[in-house]
Amino acid sequence: MGGHEGGGAPDGAPRGGHHGDPGGPRGGGRVTAAARALSTRVGLGRAGHQVTAGADGRGHASLREPGTPREERYELGRRLRHQVPRSSLGDWAVPADRPDPVDRITAAHVGRVPWLVPVRVGRMVASPYAFLRGTAGIMAADFAGLPSTGIVPVVCGDAHLGNFGFYASPERELVFDLNDFDEAHPGAWEWDLRRLVTSVWVAGRQNGTSEDDCADAVTGCVAAYRQQLRRLADEPLLARSFERIGVDQLGEGAGDALKREVKRAAKRARKRTSDRALPRFTEQRDGARRIVEEPPLITRPSDQHADLLAAGLDDYLGTLPPHWARIVGGYTLVDIAHKVVGVGSVGLRAYVALLEGSSPDDVLFLQLKQARRSVLGPYVHGEAAWHAHQGQRVVEYQQALQTVSDPLLGWTTVGDLQYYVRQFRDMKGAITVDGIDTDALVDYAGSCGSLLGKGHARTSGASMIAGYVGHGEALDEALVRFARAYADQTEADHARLLDAVRHGVLPADHDH
Repeated sequence: MGGHEGGGAPDGAPRGGHHGDPGGPRGGGRVTAAARALSTRVGLGRAGHQVTAGADGRGHASLREPGTPREERYELGRRLRHQVPRSSLGDWAVPADRPDPVDRITAAHVGRVPWLVPVRVGRMVASPYAFLRGTAGIMAADFAGLPSTGIVPVVCGDAHLGNFGFYASPERELVFDLNDFDEAHPGAWEWDLRRLVTSVWVAGRQNGTSEDDCADAVTGCVAAYRQQLRRLADEPLLARSFERIGVDQLGEGAGDALKREVKRAAKRARKRTSDRALPRFTEQRDGARRIVEEPPLITRPSDQHADLLAAGLDDYLGTLPPHWARIVGGYTLVDIAHKVVGVGSVGLRAYVALLEGSSPDDVLFLQLKQARRSVLGPYVHGEAAWHAHQGQRVVEYQQALQTVSDPLLGWTTVGDLQYYVRQFRDMKGAITVDGIDTDALVDYAGSCGSLLGKGHARTSGASMIAGYVGHGEALDEALVRFARAYADQTEADHARLLDAVRHGVLPADHDH
């Protein structure tokens, strides 16, 4: 991989050719002089990574340099409206040279496990919303050419409705936040918001929600994003870093429909723990506990590869804080298996490791999930990767965007592949979007918009974004237009995939 982590300076900012960085964006959309003026170089962070530079004009490498006053940053954001009108964020027209979505999907299959590609395609053809879940790369390519302010916080990169969910805090409290970071990267905040509002509209249509109600849901989503980000931009840096939403808060102010969904989902999530997973995923065989195979979704690696994975888990311990390394180091690896997960991730390597402590009922499941370069990367800084280790990228940006994270997050390398490691069963859960009714969709979209605003405010550029988005509804109205238009595009691309499957261009396994 080329180079280390580059700064999160605004897109198009001069980077001085650091470690082969090409020095500018590739199709990164409209970039502003004001954003460029706030660019800065940053020093090396821990483990050879570079940390993200703030859009406030200072990096994270020194405590001796004063930052730009908050009111100046607000004003810079307000002035960006003249260069990038908020109404322009609502524009979507299909470029004449836009590649065939089927070609893009095929290109995304390079490097995946070949016999799992039909499973991935089978899951994507199920519905336009399932298609959307698997095509973050298509959206990144489309969004990169659209107007943007050039303010670049750390973004999720895959912020659709299904990538918000429940998980356990280190104190074992159930919290709700963004929970998928495979594509996380410094990038345009507009990209996350565009993907989120499109997912709201696509999910709404799929569930029979009227176009007017889809518009209401998107309006509420964007308004919640604006309001949360503006509120947190006025808070001290430490205060905004502690902001989080628990289960009880998620239902506050919502209608009965969402409250029922939250209650159901939270109840399921609390049961998703390692000890409860033991009887579901394992069996006693030849005097030992083994993970049950369910081909093609759960399969066993060869003995040789299992040894490599075990060595990778040993290396993973070195990426944990010392306390947690000692805790996890007290367990013994019992078994490991490949387990297919998600939609977009199908075909990438993902393993589940069963570890046993001092007694047979003291168990821990860890997941090793392959990490590749973020789909945003080429559109932010060109062909040379910023990150020496993609698993480390996922972990560090997850910790940047979430208020609290899995304490067992770490990374490792097995052969030529890079992985991040996390708890497999950590009270994870989600609101089921399929079938959600209109009232619940409107409330849930608002909750997700608020959480996205919180995540962006935790990293960099919050005051500038707040100054740009303002108090009025200009951004809301623009993104309603965009969400409707790009929902149409998503449905057309899904139809194109269906046609390719019908004509045998791509194989599809509809059973798994």
